[in-house]
Amino acid sequence: MSTVNKAAEDGGSFSSKVINIVFIILLLDLLGFTLILPLLPSILDHYAQTGDAVYQSLQSVVDWFREAVGIPLEKKYNTVLFGGLIGSLFSLLQFLMSPLTGALSDRHGRRPMLLLTTLGLMSSYAVWAVSRSFSMFLLFRVIGGVCKGNVSLCTAIVADLPCPKARNRGMAMIGIAFSVGFTVGPLMGAYFAVSSRATGNVFFQTPALLALAFSAADLLFIWLMLPETLTKDVKASSSGFGDSRDLLHPLSLFHFSAVTRVKDPPATKRMLKLQVLGLVYFCYLFLFSGLEFTLSFLTHQRFQFTSMQQGKMFFFIGVIMALIQGGYARRIKPGHHIKAVRMAIIALIPAFVLIGLSWNITMLYVGLALYSFAAAIVVPCLSTLVSDHGSASQKGTVMGILRSLGALARALGPVVSSSVYWIAGAQTCFLLTSASFIIPLALLRIAGRLKEE
Repeated sequence: MSTVNKAAEDGGSFSSKVINIVFIILLLDLLGFTLILPLLPSILDHYAQTGDAVYQSLQSVVDWFREAVGIPLEKKYNTVLFGGLIGSLFSLLQFLMSPLTGALSDRHGRRPMLLLTTLGLMSSYAVWAVSRSFSMFLLFRVIGGVCKGNVSLCTAIVADLPCPKARNRGMAMIGIAFSVGFTVGPLMGAYFAVSSRATGNVFFQTPALLALAFSAADLLFIWLMLPETLTKDVKASSSGFGDSRDLLHPLSLFHFSAVTRVKDPPATKRMLKLQVLGLVYFCYLFLFSGLEFTLSFLTHQRFQFTSMQQGKMFFFIGVIMALIQGGYARRIKPGHHIKAVRMAIIALIPAFVLIGLSWNITMLYVGLALYSFAAAIVVPCLSTLVSDHGSASQKGTVMGILRSLGALARALGPVVSSSVYWIAGAQTCFLLTSASFIIPLALLRIAGRLKEE
């Protein structure tokens, strides 16, 4: 019995070590990734003044969309829309690449793929640091979109852990890394942009070099500290790519078809549950990312928020999310995740009603507090639930497909939501989307009823 206890203790020690390493890897990655966020409006203004041909061609797309949905011709709104267009391009690249990255990690291991994607990110930040034209800046975003596989690979590493409690803790720690990264990174980006101007350099050069430094530190840390969590026998049993259509065709991704291409495919009910969870994830992020995007319109239009006030608002959201994930989300017991996701999505309905109807700052921030609570719980819990599916040699593929569905939702959600916002009005947009959260709730009810064979 003591041997069994010692083995369990060693397994728990290994899992804790891996979770801590994954947290640092993702934090370094996200600090580099988020440095640009507060600088994007200034970067777009900078290239608008240069008369860059590629910039002007994308501006014509933004102008067409703005006129089609009746958005006022105002600099602030133009910047948000242009940033949204670049963000959608990034998300579409993630939609295409995440399943491929995940499948490759099932064949070659998590560690080699993490090293490769981090090298790719380093090259993208190097392009940003030397970019003096919008074409080069766009190339930096394209390389980043292709190589940004660290999140899905880190979730696959956590999915490799044998203990459900460890997987839950690991997914929550990934959530905390996101909250801290998206809170601290933008503040650092804004600070170093000011110091870069003071030294007479292009204002984004120091943040770009800092992002490169974070990525280089991440590469070194992965090389020195990260153990391979995919064992040799599991790698050997991996079917690799299988049919590439299963990793590229949208319908195949929603059906998780790649998971069935094995000698011993999962039971029908188990596959159905995975597909329903994937739909919940997509619907939730489609609605959530849409309202997240239009939040900038609402706060500027209704409360005349400055960039500083917007920054304080997102800092408030990030701090609450980190506290919830550190205190509650990582302690959710196995078997209670569907209940936790249901509670969080239910909390989003009054959250967005309050934000949509808010006539003062207090009402807005009460809604944002509920919004932050839900945002801290849903994605880590759904990731934990999905990580339980697929064989040991398919975890990278499963988590890559889930990440891909999320990226597609983030590419489409802002387009639909901002169209409704400007055609029907802010209140209608927020109330209609709040009501639409009934869809993921209904799907979640189906997932809860599907008992595995």
